[in-house]
Amino acid sequence: MSAERPAKDGTFQRLIEDIYFDRDKDRGTQGTLLWFVEEVGELVRAIRRGERDNLEEEFGDVYAWLATLSSLHGLDLEAIGRKKYGAGCPRCQATPCACAHPQKPE
Repeated sequence: MSAERPAKDGTFQRLIEDIYFDRDKDRGTQGTLLWFVEEVGELVRAIRRGERDNLEEEFGDVYAWLATLSSLHGLDLEAIGRKKYGAGCPRCQATPCACAHPQKPE
């Protein structure tokens, strides 16, 4: 696990690092992963129950914990997303996706 701060200034990931990085680093990847999974579970519950008022909070929590996990691994989440999806669909490179069969992105 890298303990470097990878995010560029002005990004959401950098904001989360500025607020929580030392605490997250002390908790470590395994502890942080458990928090992330718990938040994903809360998001799933809000979606399934149609709790529209709660969705913003739960999406925000999941996004923050995902950014934290990326930081703990020394990765820039924005750069990763752009690298994989910046040219369109990873399979067909089209935007929107023109794959013959709808599938989960790789």
